[in-house]
Amino acid sequence: MSTNLIWLIMIAVMVLSLIVQNMLQSRFKKYGNIPLPMSGADVAARMLRAHGITDVKIVCIEGRLSDHYDPTTRTVNLSQDVYYGENVAAAAVAAHECGHVVQHATGYAPLRLRSALVPVVSFSNNIVSWVLLAGVLLINVFPTLIWIGIALFALTTLFSFVTLPVEINASARAIAWLENAGIVSYETKPMAVDSLRWAAYTYVIAAIGSLATLLYYISIANRRN
Repeated sequence: MSTNLIWLIMIAVMVLSLIVQNMLQSRFKKYGNIPLPMSGADVAARMLRAHGITDVKIVCIEGRLSDHYDPTTRTVNLSQDVYYGENVAAAAVAAHECGHVVQHATGYAPLRLRSALVPVVSFSNNIVSWVLLAGVLLINVFPTLIWIGIALFALTTLFSFVTLPVEINASARAIAWLENAGIVSYETKPMAVDSLRWAAYTYVIAAIGSLATLLYYISIANRRN
């Protein structure tokens, strides 16, 4: 793949990332105005009880769309808008994060793989930028160094792609449970689906962007060869 084509892909990814982020914000604002009789915290608590999970706490945290499940502390961390929000968007996000809890409890294989990669990727992220920079600067003196950086960056790319089925599956679990529990109706289910779909697109764009960047560094190393 030519360097020019890779650059075009990277520019396209940047543009798409901005579009997706804007659409995500607008969707959550829109569906945040569709009321439900339960808060995000209530939805999370009910979903966990429904799956027999009693050792996970539901915590309110700062930030917007900062919601996440932390398996190390066994906490579902919900932003204030989601924790207290009694609307479709809040319910969708809360159920999605609890979907990760259910994945953890059932030993969902892609989640186990992602969890196993976390310490390695964390280490890689701390040094990969410096290794790649040094590799580019010293490519004529120490050409092996850039390949070391490429290998480290490849781990982050792998992590991005492993994340995709984890996020998509968590959303599928969330929507199925919300519907079966009667929390969303025929009218509001598509709204919840749309909310989580745009959230998933952010992970898709991140994975494609990471792959394009990886190919760019490979093209630099190959030109040296």
